[in-house]
Amino acid sequence: MDELRSAFSARVRSGPSALPPRDGLAAAYCEAAEVAHAVFAAPWRTRSVMDGFANRRRGPGEAELDPGPAPPAAALPVPDGLFDGFWAILDGAGGGRSALEFTQATAGLGAQLDPGFLAAQLSVCRDWPGVAEASAQGWPEPFTLDQLAAAPEGSLASDFHRLIVENGFDLEVLDRDALSLRDLPAPLDYLNARILQVHDLWHLVGGYRTTGLHEIAISAFQLAQFGHAYSGFVLAVTLASAAADPTRYAVLSGVIAAAWRHGRTTPPLLGVDWPAVWSRPLPEVREALGVTAFPSPWPADLFERAA
Repeated sequence: MDELRSAFSARVRSGPSALPPRDGLAAAYCEAAEVAHAVFAAPWRTRSVMDGFANRRRGPGEAELDPGPAPPAAALPVPDGLFDGFWAILDGAGGGRSALEFTQATAGLGAQLDPGFLAAQLSVCRDWPGVAEASAQGWPEPFTLDQLAAAPEGSLASDFHRLIVENGFDLEVLDRDALSLRDLPAPLDYLNARILQVHDLWHLVGGYRTTGLHEIAISAFQLAQFGHAYSGFVLAVTLASAAADPTRYAVLSGVIAAAWRHGRTTPPLLGVDWPAVWSRPLPEVREALGVTAFPSPWPADLFERAA
């Protein structure tokens, strides 16, 4: 295990092209390391790496994704502390950890990255399609349950209200003020607040169930929509955790590829004026926004069935 982790970490640090094709790692670990290298050390390569990932799993009739050339910049160093946190997350998998604890541990990986990562992430997000236009709208004001409850039955707002209340969710995943999101540089201030606000709404509009498999899938959808680092962290951890199990890796890599493609081929949703469409039924909203429901390659509750 120590040798495997050492080889994987070396590939994440150096990038796949800097090492022999396999260097003792199975193909799944090599691919997982390629994704991890992009999201931790070279975020400007994320789109090209994930497009390649999805293209390798392209189904009949699906067009090849073309991200264009990535900037020829040198990768950032990857500190040892990143791997300490990374392996700690994997070692804790299946140990009864809550979704919130996983979210916090995964988000915490960002604090272990090279100081130059923030500037690189800012550059990537500023150039991502739809981000500049959405963030120019200003700080997103929170939705309220009263606002949703006032909408007619059968409307998007009514469906969203039911999703939140029946599942006991918070209307926003985490407290944006407690996280001091206003203090982040633009557009990361907007992006972090906005995704807390619309994550569960995107579940509904995008056709992602609130199951284990689809929580992973929607991370790929979100990454494709606005290039945010946290979603990339989730995918890197997920792929590395599954790489030793061919069946599990096939399922997770397939659903990640499908959701990335879904996000890349869906018009940008960040800047949608949701209150303006609250009263409309979900099918009408999808049609108006150009959104199709996620074509999940496996049942959404696959993991729950196997538990």
